Amino acid sequence: MIEQTPKSTTRRILAITLRVGVIILWVVLFGRLLQRDYFVRSLDLREEAVIKQAREESFSGIYFQEARIGYVKNRLSPTESGFTLTQEAYMILNILEQNHPVNLSVSAELTPEMLLRNFKFSLHSPFTTMKAEGEVNGSVVSFRLNTGKDTITDSIKLTSPPFISSNSRGYLLKQNLVEGEKFKVPYFDPITLAGKDTIMEYRGYDKIVVGGRISRLHHFTQTFYGMEINSWLDETGKVIKEESPAGFVFLSEPEFMATDIDRSGKEILSSVSVPITGTMPEDYQTATQARYRLTYPSEAEVSVNQDRQSLTGDLLTITRETLPEHTALTCTGPAESLASTPYIQSKNIQISNITGQLLGEDEPGLNRVRILAEWVYNNLDRRPVLGIPDALTTLETRQGDCNEHAALFAALARNAGVPTRVVAGVTFHAGAFYYHAWNEVCLDNQWLSLDTTLNQLPADVSHIKFVQGETGEMIKIGGLLGRLKIEIAPQ
Repeated sequence: MIEQTPKSTTRRILAITLRVGVIILWVVLFGRLLQRDYFVRSLDLREEAVIKQAREESFSGIYFQEARIGYVKNRLSPTESGFTLTQEAYMILNILEQNHPVNLSVSAELTPEMLLRNFKFSLHSPFTTMKAEGEVNGSVVSFRLNTGKDTITDSIKLTSPPFISSNSRGYLLKQNLVEGEKFKVPYFDPITLAGKDTIMEYRGYDKIVVGGRISRLHHFTQTFYGMEINSWLDETGKVIKEESPAGFVFLSEPEFMATDIDRSGKEILSSVSVPITGTMPEDYQTATQARYRLTYPSEAEVSVNQDRQSLTGDLLTITRETLPEHTALTCTGPAESLASTPYIQSKNIQISNITGQLLGEDEPGLNRVRILAEWVYNNLDRRPVLGIPDALTTLETRQGDCNEHAALFAALARNAGVPTRVVAGVTFHAGAFYYHAWNEVCLDNQWLSLDTTLNQLPADVSHIKFVQGETGEMIKIGGLLGRLKIEIAPQ
């Protein structure tokens, strides 16, 4: 383990916290901008009132802790064969007291029934440029993601042809819903590129203050991956207000208001840190065991009681692993921990070249892990990257936060025949816990943790794992935002 300098500590805070804070913003934003949801019920989307309302250009201000940090512009235009949806978003993110502009755009062609035919989206920020396009054939969404360094091609099979939603949702009000009624929404998110069933619930009418006026609005909640998004619609189905985790709010506003952005918005990263009760032991980085009392929502889709973690009630015990002998053998599986995927391209020739240069033919399993982990730590510039992490792009750019470190190490280790997982949770720094990603490898039938961002093998006992998997699984961390509490229990 290497001691961090003040400069690298600042980078570490970025690495630990940036991804989750921004990913949650993406999910909320694109849940409005480019979500394809097709309801269990049959929706009559041809009604003239709904279509007429949807054609109107509209704006929404994006707020973070009461400061307007951006806006969304929506427009649906009729064509000879259906509709064209165009949406644009602009945000200024305050990250460690520095403003970072982010531009996002979406365009989509729809059928007369509002089904998605094809789409394009792009994201531009000081950290990265990312573009994607896709089309729908039946219930299969095929897409191409350009990360700026590589093009990733993949497809997702859904259960039905998908719809696309905007801030005009009049179809929700045509269902004669009663307060408390719930219905299922199979959901596809173009940012995580994963499908997921969500639950929508109608909460009846609420009286809320919007723009200084009291409005009586229909209240809906949508739950996915343990995150709850609240939406309030007027009688035409227009979204007037929407609230999401971590303090983000969308408000329907006139253009001149929505585009008047507060350039001194609240710092984002501190909002996704987890405060603690009690005092963290000074020797936590070398301790062999730690205990924490955890409080988090029961609906959060996380798994805490596994591997080196043992959960009894709300008391979590983490026991730091003892490293096996250097001659330890790699495990034979599971298959997914050795697989080459669109984002962990372990069979790519460039990945193979690195492992070939670094490892001997008969290198023992633990040595393989050490050599590859140290190479990733020493060869990546630890800096935030606003994009979907993939191993090949990270190898070419040689930069990234904790997610890029974990993806690249997973590709290298799998290429070398070491079963490897990407995991995420929280780890301790400067008086609080921050969201973070790291890896686990399987040697001698035991999963061992390691952190290539911090150069730890095994990872210290402040690493609390909640999820494992790639981007579609990482988003489950969002269900903990603002609702996870950690108490340091007596050791």
